[in-house]
Amino acid sequence: MRHKLFAVVAATFALSACVNTTDNAAASVKSNSAKPKNIIMIVADGMGPAFTTAYRNFRDDPATPVVEPVIFDDIFVGNASTYPAQVSGYVTDSAASATALAAGIKSYNGAIGVDVNKQPVTSVLQRAKQLGLKTGIAVTSQIVHATPAAYMAHNESRQNYNALADSYFDDRIDGNFVANVMLGGGTKFFERTDRNVTAQFIEAGYTYVDTYDKLATVPAGENVLGLFAPVGLPWVLDDSRKNRLAYLTKHAIKHLENDNGFFLLVEASQVDWAGHSNDIAAAMGEMHDLNLTLELLYDYVQSHPDTLVVLTADHSTGGLTIGANGDYRWDPKWLQNLQQSPAEIAKALSDADDPVSMVSTAFGFDLTDEEAAQVIALAQLASLKDKLQGIQTLLDVRSNTGWTTSGHTGVDVEVFAFGAASNHFLGQYDNTYIAKKLFNLLPAESKTASQ
Repeated sequence: MRHKLFAVVAATFALSACVNTTDNAAASVKSNSAKPKNIIMIVADGMGPAFTTAYRNFRDDPATPVVEPVIFDDIFVGNASTYPAQVSGYVTDSAASATALAAGIKSYNGAIGVDVNKQPVTSVLQRAKQLGLKTGIAVTSQIVHATPAAYMAHNESRQNYNALADSYFDDRIDGNFVANVMLGGGTKFFERTDRNVTAQFIEAGYTYVDTYDKLATVPAGENVLGLFAPVGLPWVLDDSRKNRLAYLTKHAIKHLENDNGFFLLVEASQVDWAGHSNDIAAAMGEMHDLNLTLELLYDYVQSHPDTLVVLTADHSTGGLTIGANGDYRWDPKWLQNLQQSPAEIAKALSDADDPVSMVSTAFGFDLTDEEAAQVIALAQLASLKDKLQGIQTLLDVRSNTGWTTSGHTGVDVEVFAFGAASNHFLGQYDNTYIAKKLFNLLPAESKTASQ
């Protein structure tokens, strides 16, 4: 893969070289039609098409006359519809869509690995475990959130977080735990007064880690439970690791690699959360985190051509528009130097001796007199929610970003793929097709079980 270096867009995003693949290199990786030994399924929660376009512009080098492609452009293969079962209409939630992506069936909004009659359905991760592959999840939400849960468990409601945590331990496949590796957030749901699921996993032989640095010390091939936050991980803009999803993915693979192969679910969970919050700064931060993960995996597939990587979104969130209010302009340069997320900036407003200076430093640019007056007014508000919305509005106005909703939209989403058998994902289809195809690409016969 031939790399083209970009200028570093900001200190916040400087953890990894910014690279692009060439069309020829991408084509050579995508042309591999052999059946995969390893499958890595990535769900970018909430990532509608506007997010990938925005990210390309966010990464653009304004010194050149063209908008340079990013890795999403080189691995794009198709589009998928996202609608749920008819009982829920045309706009899906993450649970119904994850169940479609995991099991290949339509279900109602809120369903975790069950059909419209609330009967369990087998996910491709569970089937991989039945066939003797190692399995894992690496996400930036709590590991019992809708997407990972739909691959791991069965429950009539995505809101039953404690029950889902219990099922991760209680439910077995041929006597084995469903996943060998589980990385993300969620200590709140695993370490409770009524039950300590974390302790049970430790007693069952899992290595438990609660910091990124501890994860790096675990010898390869271990069964690992890693919970790094009470619920979801911090925004990447605020996290101690600015490549946290790539880091979790790399370590998950380290423990899953084996002669029988593996199935790994990766979720860029918080693209969705940024969309719900109408937070363009957080959205671009989360997209960059995903971009770094894709670059890591692209290199991995070059040295492990028997690996398939498929990326899609479960739905689009927020109705992001690149340009707003009839103004034919989008200015991502105002988003490129943030030192922390708008949420953290809003929290710090009340205690700031000089709120204007604090916000200006956090934004990475000087405020106008009008913006400074708005910040002073925001600092005096009692509601943290109102402060956050004010900070986000300042960035929306600067960048001319628009949003149509705080919820989901029913548009089709993009599909990306590279590596072994990636040619199977070309075209326009329903999201259930992805699961059905992955089932077909799993081994035909069971292998020796990988504990």
